[in-house]
Amino acid sequence: MQEMVMHTTAKLLILFFSSLLLQAETLIKPIPDTIEVDSRKVQLGKKLFSDPLLSKDGTISCATCHNLQRGGDDDMKSSFGIHGQRGNISSPTVYNSVFNFRQFWDGRAKDLKEQVRGPIENRVEMGNSMKNAVDTLKKNREYLQRFQEIYPDGITEENLADAIAEFEKALITPGSPFDRYLGGENDAIDAEAKKGYKLFVSKGCIICHHGVNIGGNLFNKFGIYHDLNSSSLGRYGLTKREEDRYVFKVPSLRNIALTAPYMHDGRVDTLRKAVELMSLYQLGRSIEPEEIDAIVVFLRTLTAPIPAIAK
Repeated sequence: MQEMVMHTTAKLLILFFSSLLLQAETLIKPIPDTIEVDSRKVQLGKKLFSDPLLSKDGTISCATCHNLQRGGDDDMKSSFGIHGQRGNISSPTVYNSVFNFRQFWDGRAKDLKEQVRGPIENRVEMGNSMKNAVDTLKKNREYLQRFQEIYPDGITEENLADAIAEFEKALITPGSPFDRYLGGENDAIDAEAKKGYKLFVSKGCIICHHGVNIGGNLFNKFGIYHDLNSSSLGRYGLTKREEDRYVFKVPSLRNIALTAPYMHDGRVDTLRKAVELMSLYQLGRSIEPEEIDAIVVFLRTLTAPIPAIAK
């Protein structure tokens, strides 16, 4: 009975979103061309983002798991930390993370500043403490000077997180072909991509993937119609509520062609397989091979140029 209700609800939602296809601006919004940031903090945060001094043994930086010359992740199922330790979850892209309503797959951080502490203090990732990271930075003359120029109280845990968060805030990727299409450039994407976008809506993908980040603005269960045997329990690990078992933040689809492998555990290597899996396990329906191909063409139009600040 429960599955029948869920299936009926999904069908109604699909019909609802399909009816809004011509009102694209209410479903997917283009990334703004600019975002207000403090340029001095951004430059300091950029240096910190790439500095392995923040890790306990001086070998791992934020950039280790978030390659800004690619998709903002590390192209691995799970990332390596200090002493060659390996985590159990795929690094999400840092690009456009400012538009996410929460940070991390389980949403445990409310914003970018709160997120900074996580990797630094994770024993498998950087294996450090914020206090020790601050003490290390205070021994560096350049950092002492640069922090004092921006923050009256110099190097503190709060200011360290603030600077990195401000840099991450600046990592937005406007100008994708699809955003240009939404902006009125009808020829910015081809007929196959337009077909893929219509299928993306009519098949129900847009139920979870919408808004500026085409995702990143809600939680959902991984494996609605079938158990996907995830070793990670999602938000259940935080709340211990049974209804949160296997519930994760819906990922952004921005630059998705650059961020394989897919899902929180990197179980899928290609976009095509990802679309096929999602249609069966999240929507409870199969999609024809040629329809999957068209959706993949659409998803590739979400790739945007690397922002200047990341170069």
